[in-house]
Amino acid sequence: MVAAAVNPFLDGNFAPVREEITSDDLKIIGELPPDLSGMFVRNGPNPQWQPKGQYHWFDGDGMLHGVRISNGKASYRNRYVRTKGWQIEHKEGKAVWGGLLEPPQMDNPHSAYKNVANTALVWHAGKFLALWEGGAPYSIKVPQLDTFGEYTYNGKLQSAFTAHPKVDPVTGEMMFFGYSFAPPYLHYSVVSAEGELLKTVPIELPMGVMMHDFAITANYTIFMDLPMTFDPMRMQKGEPGLKFEKDRASRFGIVPRHGDNNDIRWFEAPACFVWHTLNAYEDKDEVVLLACRLNSVNIFATEDVASDADNIPRMHRWRFNMKDGSVREERLDDAASEFPRVNDNFLGQPTRYGYAGKMGQGSMSGVIKYDLNSGKSQSHEFGKGRCGGEAVFVPRGNGEDEGWVMTFVYDSNEDTSELVIVDAQDMTSEPIARVLIPHRVPYGFHGDWISEEKLQKSK
Repeated sequence: MVAAAVNPFLDGNFAPVREEITSDDLKIIGELPPDLSGMFVRNGPNPQWQPKGQYHWFDGDGMLHGVRISNGKASYRNRYVRTKGWQIEHKEGKAVWGGLLEPPQMDNPHSAYKNVANTALVWHAGKFLALWEGGAPYSIKVPQLDTFGEYTYNGKLQSAFTAHPKVDPVTGEMMFFGYSFAPPYLHYSVVSAEGELLKTVPIELPMGVMMHDFAITANYTIFMDLPMTFDPMRMQKGEPGLKFEKDRASRFGIVPRHGDNNDIRWFEAPACFVWHTLNAYEDKDEVVLLACRLNSVNIFATEDVASDADNIPRMHRWRFNMKDGSVREERLDDAASEFPRVNDNFLGQPTRYGYAGKMGQGSMSGVIKYDLNSGKSQSHEFGKGRCGGEAVFVPRGNGEDEGWVMTFVYDSNEDTSELVIVDAQDMTSEPIARVLIPHRVPYGFHGDWISEEKLQKSK
């Protein structure tokens, strides 16, 4: 009898933890800086029940893992994002929805799909939101990590909500978008610094595409119409509805922040896919975009595809000339990297430094710090058998790289997890502190740092 294949997304440190715990006065190796005060929170998929049908990593219920730091001490808690779908399945005591690898459940009496709120987080206008790009955000109470419920801007939210909204550190405005596989394929929205949804406008696209991220500058918003297309005709032939079309050009649309479809300018570049942008800014006549670029992508592969050269993400820079319409694209590094972040206090402005996960064999073995002016980089290595996640930058002062980078790291040798904190100006040294977590933290997606000041102002 042949043993059933183990789903890699339910094995090892991808496997869920089902217990919600609170643990104070955690053990620390090293010393937490006395002026580091706030909360690191990371989101990620963690199925509440045994999945129904084939399981993809993107399917799991959102679970928040938070480390509160204050006065040199740290505490930890993890909580499910109690979405409507989570509550229904909790009551049923089993999975009610299938996932991305299963046909849509049009006959499900609750809905065809479940908003799992498992991807990312954003703090804006006193609210902390858990995000999933196929539906509305969920408002989270901090530092408790309890779920308030869906957040729809007083009913004004009429589209999906990207997992990667952008908050302008100068104006306080937040920009977001929602993509759809039915016309209109893209909606673009602006939220005031006070948290009011000011406007939503449709942006015309030739067809539906998967658009995971975008970027902003001081004056512009940049959309990526990349050839990961959705075609219902393919589905009727038994082919994937969502597919990367390598012969189709990539298009980058640049629109004034408060503009609409009439104001957008489109620039073409060779076919590629971008999961995540690092930053964007204006340089004289040019709009500059920095992002981790792949030649192609296979979203629904359940095996490790890192050995496929086309699926390796690398840091790139595009220059879009707003005067003559030209595009310049260049690779900045041969090393594979993903989950890029900047100091959010400089988002949309010219930046010298960027940080990204160092990729190898499908996992993150360290953090790369890019000096975008010199073209050089430094790496912090997690060590043998240790794998990290997205490194979040935590500002300490006014300097662009004055602060810390932190991320959860899993040690496969010990089957343990910890929060690793590195001095951003001394990346190659040992961590200044390692906060030991009392249970394993599964691999996840995106995190955020909530300063003590923000925690006190939370709504």
